Amino acid sequence: MCRYRVRVLTVTTVNVNGLRAAAKKGFVEWLAGTDADVVCLQEVRAEAAQLPDEVREPAGWHVVHVPAAAKGRAGVSLYSRREPDRVQIGFGAEEFADSGRYVEVDLPGVTVASLYLPSGEVGTERQDEKERFMAAFLVHLRALKARAAADGREVVVCGDWNIAHQEADLKNWKGNKKNAGFLPEERAWLGEVFESYVDVVRALHPDVEGPYSWWSYRGRAFDNDTGWRIDYQVATPGLAGKAVKGFVERAASHAERWSDHAPVTVVYDL
Repeated sequence: MCRYRVRVLTVTTVNVNGLRAAAKKGFVEWLAGTDADVVCLQEVRAEAAQLPDEVREPAGWHVVHVPAAAKGRAGVSLYSRREPDRVQIGFGAEEFADSGRYVEVDLPGVTVASLYLPSGEVGTERQDEKERFMAAFLVHLRALKARAAADGREVVVCGDWNIAHQEADLKNWKGNKKNAGFLPEERAWLGEVFESYVDVVRALHPDVEGPYSWWSYRGRAFDNDTGWRIDYQVATPGLAGKAVKGFVERAASHAERWSDHAPVTVVYDL
């Protein structure tokens, strides 16, 4: 039975930090219990054939798995209660065509995408790659919005954007001003994105620190809530205006985590 609801669309995004490992630690149970209509995953780090059946093709879901050409790296997946009308892998940039970092699907009236933006590292080729990705992806985002508007559609790009936009988006912002993920140029780029799109969770929670979605496994970051908010649902203004609830599904304890990220869920009243 299709559980996709016409009037309410619930979308969840989460970086699973390796789907095979997450499946053994609680992801399967979480998926079985979620009310989401669409689930976007990042950092899957596996070929579809390597995944257990209950993750590769779970009952009641239509799934697109997009692994990276580089084995054991990146990878995105998208689960939908309803079969998509269209599936697109990649965003037209040849350099990143096989990187396992982007997939988008069309559902009635809305395009939903799962994004895993490179994390980068200052002073290395990884940061150069991140900047090239950002430049190419901004072109795609603008074109995607224009096409959607022409078709009367809305868009939401979900995923691990690997950039904290504001000081309120990470606990230790003073100590990270020169680190990848909080560099001035990265934040400025995200600001350009938000000229066309809306950071849905921040729009729903404008005056709070966080809510954080990633905590390092090192030390007591999770217990002390020393986190980063880098997992976003970025939507066209029309869809963002229909968001009625947005929240982070933070585990009750460190031991109950199945990833170093937590699911970020938004309910849209269509």
